[in-house]
Amino acid sequence: MPEIWLNITIPMTERIQIQSARESHDIQPVPRVPLEFPQGLQTLHQRAVIFAARKHGEQRMLDGLPYLVHLSNVAMEIFFAATQTEGFNLQFALPVALLHDVLEDTETKEDELELLFGKDVARAVKALTKDDKLPAENRMSDSLRRIKMQAKEVGAIKLADRITNLQPPPAQWTKEKIRTYREEAVLIHAELKEANAYLAERLQGEIEKYAVYCVG
Repeated sequence: MPEIWLNITIPMTERIQIQSARESHDIQPVPRVPLEFPQGLQTLHQRAVIFAARKHGEQRMLDGLPYLVHLSNVAMEIFFAATQTEGFNLQFALPVALLHDVLEDTETKEDELELLFGKDVARAVKALTKDDKLPAENRMSDSLRRIKMQAKEVGAIKLADRITNLQPPPAQWTKEKIRTYREEAVLIHAELKEANAYLAERLQGEIEKYAVYCVG
């Protein structure tokens, strides 16, 4: 596996303190920390992001940004979760994060995903896809049930998805819709918090911050 070295930027005031400590022999230089990633991860990322970009096409987020921004943000959360979680399967989770909405929001079929990215990725994306044949009020609970039958990385992706979506709500949303959206986030956290401790903590923090939009 290739090694990637983690470079940390230190504020100037802390640099001065560290330099002073080194000169007085109080501390020793901290060795760089190598992060190892699966061979071919960059190529897999490129394949998934290009596929997602083509499939989502001109779709936009509620704030007008290209939908690919959302997918990239979910992938970023998954990347950081991998650095905080022992045994995290990034080679599986990264393409699922980038592709998690292609079945729900585009004309993509499950067998196409399976052909290009494998059965495990296709099944994971299917679990993350709400069943539009069910009544609207049952779709989230059904999806969460199916997610919990998958590898923990799939639950982590759902946590990451809601983390990135808990942004300031659109002006046209009613207070009832905002509260319902937050309640959904609480449900997601309750059902999937065991999937990834790091992302569960991140989501809990976003839920608490989002409460300000529910007042009134």
